[in-house]
Amino acid sequence: MINFERERKAMVEDLQARGIKDARVLAAMRKVPRHEFLPEALRFSAYGDHALPIGEGQTISQPYMVALMSELLELTGSERMLEIGAGSGYQTAVLAELCEKVYSVERIKALAASAREALDRIGCRNAAIKVFDGTYGWKEMAPFDAIMVTAGAPEIPQHLLGQLREGGAMVIPVGERFSQQLLKITKTPEGPKIEKSIPCVFVPLIGAQGWKEERSI
Repeated sequence: MINFERERKAMVEDLQARGIKDARVLAAMRKVPRHEFLPEALRFSAYGDHALPIGEGQTISQPYMVALMSELLELTGSERMLEIGAGSGYQTAVLAELCEKVYSVERIKALAASAREALDRIGCRNAAIKVFDGTYGWKEMAPFDAIMVTAGAPEIPQHLLGQLREGGAMVIPVGERFSQQLLKITKTPEGPKIEKSIPCVFVPLIGAQGWKEERSI
């Protein structure tokens, strides 16, 4: 029998050792059960610091990346935020602990459904999921105080930047299809202020302002 509570505690200790300092982020990572967002066969690996497959060619991000992206946004608890790429729903659940409301857009219907089930299972009530092209954002709910994109983009999607309030921040991986740089973009009156974080590799952001979907013949 796996002691998930003990493994989650060890995961958070590792995050601290690797430089994650935001107490609210650490508390959220300590609370949200990552194993609930994984297929049964992979739950034994839930708290290792690595990405894992969740089906449909997608992955659940490694815990360190979840924590780092969350920390970069400097959330205080009052934000309405947009997440692009619900995936398993794990990052959504962590963000729901850190802000007032999360609006998450997922292009794959099956993943959106399983993410919703997992969020309901753990009692997360302040996250909404919509099936749509995430590069268009969620216009009806804009503007947002913060935006997180959990897939690699070839460039900064202008639709998303337009839905960010002035003073708000967006965290997004930008670069090549298989290699990106994690960026924090703060919207200012003078234009976007871009800060570079770490190199990273995310699944591609597919959509009108992202990569085109590769189809096998």
